[in-house]
Amino acid sequence: MTDINLLRRAAAEAAGAQQYPAPALYVVATPIGNLADITLRALHVLAIADVVACEDTRVSGSLLQRFGLHKPLLALHTHNERAASDEVIAHLQRESRVAYVSDAGTPAISDPGAALVAAVRSSNFPVLTIPGASSAVAAFSVAGATGAAGFRFEGFLPAKGAGRQQSIARATGAGEAVVWFEAPHRIASLAAALADAAPERPLTICRELTKQFETVQTMRCAEAPVWLAADANRQRGEFVVVLHARAAGEAPKADFEPALAVLLRELPLKQAVALCAEICAAPRNAVYARALASQQDKA
Repeated sequence: MTDINLLRRAAAEAAGAQQYPAPALYVVATPIGNLADITLRALHVLAIADVVACEDTRVSGSLLQRFGLHKPLLALHTHNERAASDEVIAHLQRESRVAYVSDAGTPAISDPGAALVAAVRSSNFPVLTIPGASSAVAAFSVAGATGAAGFRFEGFLPAKGAGRQQSIARATGAGEAVVWFEAPHRIASLAAALADAAPERPLTICRELTKQFETVQTMRCAEAPVWLAADANRQRGEFVVVLHARAAGEAPKADFEPALAVLLRELPLKQAVALCAEICAAPRNAVYARALASQQDKA
């Protein structure tokens, strides 16, 4: 406890000189895996907050206890965000400081929080950011994605179906750098789809970022399925995947959409997809995803 008290005093000395108005909502980034990555400013704000709204009270309660903090907790997650936002606004109306934390990283990026921020702002209360860890930014920073002017962050891909195929086809066709989150039971299927759609593009797979068994591996998309299959541990944990931008000298795949449109007018979908993929040397899954999207557009 002595070490915790020293840390909290250091946080107060480092961050306490700034003003922290009340009422206000403080959007606080927390570690993505390594507890040591919490910032002194985040600790100070959590210490002076009147209430902590959080994605999971068990996760955030454990985090606060590790630093000797005991605060009233308010659950605010994907399924109750709008209703819980009203409770946060009620606290603000009582001149409170409210901190909001997600389970890990920066709130409202892929986790809940955006609706809360919008509701608080529409109620004319200030929202302040307490920046810190973000797994998307962390992954991109170690990917070595040269030639990329930033990246497009897409969070989690759709779990299955046409939406998933369309997202992958759109990303590989556009040629820009893309960052995804992916679940362990779907990482192999993502690698296979990327190997088919963009075999020569560099891909960085980040597993368990900041944790004990962190792995960061960059390879061509074509190599990713074999690399993952070589060790079962490589398919365990939390993943952030960086598809690098298309290299300047790398030609994009041929545009198959004009041919697909003609074939769809004359043939059933499956036959049109098969012929289009063969004629245009295009990835079958990308052609199929575009065909489905075309049918949905007409519906």
